[in-house]
Amino acid sequence: MPSDTDVSTATGQPAPRNAEADRICVVMNPGSGKQGDPGLDDRVRNFVARHPDRLVLWELDPGTGPQRLAERAVEEGFGIVVAAGGDGTIAGVAEGLHGHDVRMGVLPMGTFNYFARGLDIPLDIDLALDLLLHGRAAPVTVAEVNGKLFLNNASLGVYPAILAKRETVYKRWGRSRLAAYWSVILTLAGFRRARTVAVTIDGVTRRRRSPLIFVAHSAYQLEEFGLDGADLIRRGRFAVFLAPDVGRWGLLKFAVLLLGRSMARHRDFELLNGVEIDIEAGGRRLVARDGERERMASPIRIRRRAEALHVILPASRPQTRNPTQPEAA
Repeated sequence: MPSDTDVSTATGQPAPRNAEADRICVVMNPGSGKQGDPGLDDRVRNFVARHPDRLVLWELDPGTGPQRLAERAVEEGFGIVVAAGGDGTIAGVAEGLHGHDVRMGVLPMGTFNYFARGLDIPLDIDLALDLLLHGRAAPVTVAEVNGKLFLNNASLGVYPAILAKRETVYKRWGRSRLAAYWSVILTLAGFRRARTVAVTIDGVTRRRRSPLIFVAHSAYQLEEFGLDGADLIRRGRFAVFLAPDVGRWGLLKFAVLLLGRSMARHRDFELLNGVEIDIEAGGRRLVARDGERERMASPIRIRRRAEALHVILPASRPQTRNPTQPEAA
C-alpha cells in the first residue's frame, strides 16, 4: 500500500538533539503479540548485546508501564527511546516522551502494528532494528483524549468492552488476529444497551443514541478494514464513526460486515469529521485509546497534537505535507 499520512509528518526541520543524542534505550514489552513469532524478543536482546556502547534494554514487568519507563529514560539522558511492542506499548512510550527533546524509535512487535505500518516502518524486526541506527527523525502529529495521547483511535461504548474481552480470549488462546476477531463476536453477543450522547464537532452538536463512538486518527487502519475516512485523516481531520442503535444482533451483523470488509457509509454507520471533538456522555466513561482502557470524566475532549513527536523513519519515505492547519471539510 502506498505511503500516507496516518499520522502526519514533515521533514523540513531536523529532529531535536541533546548531549546524549547517540544513546538508545529500548523499552520492550515481552507480553506483546510478537507478530506470531515467539523469537522476536531474543532477536532484540541479541541486537542490543551486539551494540553495548549505544544501546540498553529495559523490559516491562507487571508493575511498570511503558510511559513510566520512557519518562525514566528521559531523566537518565537517553537521546533516543525505542518502543518495542504493540500499538498500546508504543502509545505509552510516546506519552512519556511528549514534550521532551528526545527522539522516538519503533520496533513493531504487536498483532496489528497500525502506527508502524502507517509510517512505513518495516515489520521485519531485523530491518526495524537497523533503522534505529541509520534512519532519520521527523516530526509526527498525534492526538489526545482528555489530555492523554493516542496514535490510532479513541472510542467510547462497546469497543472498550471488546478490548476487555480480547484480553480474556488472548489469555486462553494466545494472541492472534483470529482471537481478536472472536472477541468482537463474543462481546457483541452479550451487549445489552446503547446510551444517548451529545457529540459536538467543530461547534456543531448532535444528539445520538449510539452503542459506539469511534474516532479514527490512522488512515492506514481505516484502509485495512475497508472503511471510508482515510482521506479526511490525511487532510488533518478526525474521522468520527457513530453506530446506530440496532441492538446486539444488529451489532453482530456490523461485526460480520466489518470482518468481510463490506461496511457501507450511511447504510451501516454515520461518518462525520472535524478537528475538535467533544462528547458529553455523563459521569465517568470507559474510554479506549490504542488498546488501553481507562475511565475519563465527561465531557470527553479529543484534539490533535501537531508535530508532538520526532520518530525515526526510513530515509526512503516520501516527503509529505504536514497538515498542521486542517483544511475545510
